[in-house]
Amino acid sequence: MNKFFTLALFLFTFTLIFGQKNKTKVTAIQKPFILGVIDEIQSKELNEKRILNIYLPADYNPAEDTKYPVIYLLDGSADEDFIHISGLVQFNSFEWINQVPKSIVVGIATVDRRRDFTFPTTIQNDKTRFPTTGHSDRFIAFIEKELQPFIEKKYKTNDSKTIIGQSLGGLLETEMLLKKPFLFNKYVIVSPSLWWNNGSLLDLDSEILKENFNQKTDIYIAVGKEGLTPTEIPRVMEVDANLLAEKIKESKSKNIHVYFDYLPEENHGTILHPAVSNSFKFFYPQTKK
Repeated sequence: MNKFFTLALFLFTFTLIFGQKNKTKVTAIQKPFILGVIDEIQSKELNEKRILNIYLPADYNPAEDTKYPVIYLLDGSADEDFIHISGLVQFNSFEWINQVPKSIVVGIATVDRRRDFTFPTTIQNDKTRFPTTGHSDRFIAFIEKELQPFIEKKYKTNDSKTIIGQSLGGLLETEMLLKKPFLFNKYVIVSPSLWWNNGSLLDLDSEILKENFNQKTDIYIAVGKEGLTPTEIPRVMEVDANLLAEKIKESKSKNIHVYFDYLPEENHGTILHPAVSNSFKFFYPQTKK
């Protein structure tokens, strides 16, 4: 009986000690979650260093011949729109969805939106409120002369170039579309701040309106239920966005295609994500089987 008790006690003690040792061996293993890469480019046009957040398709291989479309994203900092827009691109390029071709996303991290995204204004109050404004020409030169050549040299890119921007970013896109339309062939213009300088961009003439404009260009314009602008001269965001779409529709060129998307359930803060998702359906329509 004593022997049995001693054996039972030994087994219980051994099990307890062994179990405790096993527990101490359980450790959490942490690894960084890699979404993309960060590039830095020294800009002579802007006289500063700019950060680029780059998303590459999962099977991207610089040693292979495959080339990819590039989606340039304004407000592309990690704490702005880079992560969720890259997620949309990844999701829509899954093989079982196949809405969007696998693409490179270039998020241009923000430094000073008002400086980079606006042209000079004649409205004195806006000059006073936003003293750094009015240098979009430098930012456009940065995109044309430095950013695009840098991306095209470093990464495997094809001729498809999309740009995405909202609010003042949409204003900048509209300026590029009307003044330098060859920089991109797909424009996602969301809730554009066309109120800037009392809507002067809406009166601007452009190559895209002429019959001989020969670059196929798709333009998606979206606006939510946003109402009056906070300006001395009140304007309505929805009306301005619609006026822009109507202006582009008057183009005599057969290479210009525009789609106006009114999203009344969204506001200025929520519209970007669903709008970008909708733009992919416009750019890459699927044939129903």
